[in-house]
Amino acid sequence: MLAELGNYLGVYFSSMFKFIAGPVLGAASGMTFFETLIFTVLGMMTTVLIITYFGKYLRSWWNGIFGTSREKKKVFTKRNRRFISIWRTYGEFGISFLTPVIFSPVIGTLVITTLGGKRKKIISYMLISATFWASTLFFLGESIVSVFKP
Repeated sequence: MLAELGNYLGVYFSSMFKFIAGPVLGAASGMTFFETLIFTVLGMMTTVLIITYFGKYLRSWWNGIFGTSREKKKVFTKRNRRFISIWRTYGEFGISFLTPVIFSPVIGTLVITTLGGKRKKIISYMLISATFWASTLFFLGESIVSVFKP
């Protein structure tokens, strides 16, 4: 019972910050597909909801504690240009689709909200993306685990 709870929490918390780890960890720990799917999607969507609804407050809190840098930061970096290119080509759906595998839930949600995505679209597209990628990565992780099991 306690081991199962540890597995569930491990998948949940890893999916909040680095999505790919959740389904693979679920497959490696022997969780069923639906258990892994539920806790992986819950983990990512927790992060998405927190950043979507409380992002402005969290940013002002963070700046209040650590202050803002007086140095001018470079705006047009290679990374920022890549985000803008994906945004212009594919919009909220494109960044949402790539978030679990390329970005992390934190980065993907921050990018969409910063670029002006609508809350309803962010939440629905991230939910679709999380469900798709959790399923795909679970079966991929399961096949990898089966290769290494004696």
